[in-house]
Amino acid sequence: MPLTKLQFKPGVNRETTSYTNEGGWFDVDKVRFRFGMPEKIGGWEKFSGFSYLGTARAMHPWVALDNSRYIGIGTSLKYYLNQDGGSFSDITPIRATTAAGDVTFAATNGSSTITVTDANHGAVSGDFVTFSGAASLGGTITAAVLNQEYNITGILTSNTYTISARTAGTSIASITVDGQLAPTLVSANGSDTGNGGSAGVGAYQINIGLDTSTFGAGWGIGFWGRGTWGSAASTPVVTSTLRIWTHDNFGEDLLVNVRNGGIYYWDKTGGTASRAVSLDSLAGASSTPTIAKQVLVSDRDRHVIAFGCDTESNPGVQDPLAIRFSSQESLTDWGTTATNTAGELRLGSGSEIVMAIETRQQVLVFTDESLYAMQYLGPPFTFGVNLVSENITTMGPLAAVPIEDNVYWMGLKEFYAYGGTVQRLPCTVRDYVFDDINLTQREKIVASSNTSFSEVWWFYPSATSEVNNRYVVYNYQQQIWYYGTLSRSYWMDRGIFDQPIAAGPNNYLYSQETGFDDDGAAFTAYIESSQIDIGDGDKFAFIKRMIPDVTFRGSTAASPSANFTIKTRNFPGGNYLQSTEKQVTKTASVPVEQFTEQVHLRLRGRSFAMRVESDDSGVGWRLGSPRLDIRTDGRR
Repeated sequence: MPLTKLQFKPGVNRETTSYTNEGGWFDVDKVRFRFGMPEKIGGWEKFSGFSYLGTARAMHPWVALDNSRYIGIGTSLKYYLNQDGGSFSDITPIRATTAAGDVTFAATNGSSTITVTDANHGAVSGDFVTFSGAASLGGTITAAVLNQEYNITGILTSNTYTISARTAGTSIASITVDGQLAPTLVSANGSDTGNGGSAGVGAYQINIGLDTSTFGAGWGIGFWGRGTWGSAASTPVVTSTLRIWTHDNFGEDLLVNVRNGGIYYWDKTGGTASRAVSLDSLAGASSTPTIAKQVLVSDRDRHVIAFGCDTESNPGVQDPLAIRFSSQESLTDWGTTATNTAGELRLGSGSEIVMAIETRQQVLVFTDESLYAMQYLGPPFTFGVNLVSENITTMGPLAAVPIEDNVYWMGLKEFYAYGGTVQRLPCTVRDYVFDDINLTQREKIVASSNTSFSEVWWFYPSATSEVNNRYVVYNYQQQIWYYGTLSRSYWMDRGIFDQPIAAGPNNYLYSQETGFDDDGAAFTAYIESSQIDIGDGDKFAFIKRMIPDVTFRGSTAASPSANFTIKTRNFPGGNYLQSTEKQVTKTASVPVEQFTEQVHLRLRGRSFAMRVESDDSGVGWRLGSPRLDIRTDGRR
């Protein structure tokens, strides 16, 4: 009897039943499609051996004039620079520096907890402060112990807070375990009775942001209630939105914005030891915005644009629909005059700007219910905006990604694409994704491109998770969908670096599409087909053997293998009654790749499904068109 060739439709379909999707794929994890055929995705390894603090939700690469390669990384706690894959340099802006002697310390015998007194400190629990000029308290709490960076452990009042004293000379970043501070603590003894002298100075970094979105108001929500009872009135007002950064380079320098916060500037000539400073502190600053939702630099015309910012006529008060732009080629000239190109616009649809995405020809501006196109017009108007579409939705400020002149984004129940007009993308895994998603953490959903494989990835949290633990992929070349499990808070496509770089859950950056392992450890990848009938499903079939068709090229394992499982059942709603798993192993590479020739089976049923899986280290595979020896075996 002739062999039956198995050729499956590319992509995964979960919108129909498995039985209806005959000839297609129904379940998948860490597998993609190339030229219509499934293959295991690439692995990943650490981009840098150094970790950072917080959850990274923004990355921006650029090349300086001396060809140094930089990545700006914004986390829930800090803002870092990474130069050429080395260590992470903390350039988090300083919001306030005290006068000498304004900061004093008090220790309790036998405890590592230090109480710091600073009138109207403005800090929240978890903030970072660096002390200098402090003197020894007289015992184990020496000047060297005090004069370093500390993480504030608790707010007592508007004038006092606590820190945990640790050994001298150990940086905050180097004493973390899985992102949690794990210092070697120093306990005070009976000799520690001083106050740190009269020259103590505290340099406070900008308030940290939330790592998990919160909703509602009242005690225990967001930063409210982080102090002791009765101290809430003096606790600073901090947004309850997720800490998200936007950034863009101005030449070889960097502009950074905290969402619903300030705009900052880092000058490359100062090196990575210098911190970013507030934009309005620069020499010659004129009417610069002090609060914004997003900042970018228009590449075509060299204007700095702030979205959802304070207006020129009402500084310090945020207008969530306002757009302001500096004069051309200027960081500091924002005041509107007849002799410059600075200006201001306001959108008329929606209640707030969610995000802005720059394409080759224009800047797309998303509000919570509409899409605008912002284009450079030249003097005297400089920029103009046109309403492109209304009644659209978007998951959040990270949920869209540009690819050339197209933009793809995730909405509340749809996927969209813009290439001149807005289109809803037909999605064969729509219900699978949106029926199992945590909408309370929707701001964490991040869109990313993987142009080497013509893919758009969305990382999102499943219904029972507060962190991104799943992904869904749209292959825009093949116009197909697939999904899987992978924890990534941000993903940056290849460009100035050879491979995509992503932020993992353990405070490391990873080079993606590198090898076939999880940083040296094996991971499981599989794909499973829908059920396949024999004839019209009215007869039983006997499956006698399988002729595999697979390639293991690129694998580093000595004998790479994949497991092929064939399983049968009698009715669409019934259990699989029989299952046989066979390993297909590569035996030679030359002159032609050789692997297991055939595997013998003994299975009977009205329909069958095939699963291909690997869970060994160094194994990559791509499926071809296996054959089955199937014979009709009667009606019962």
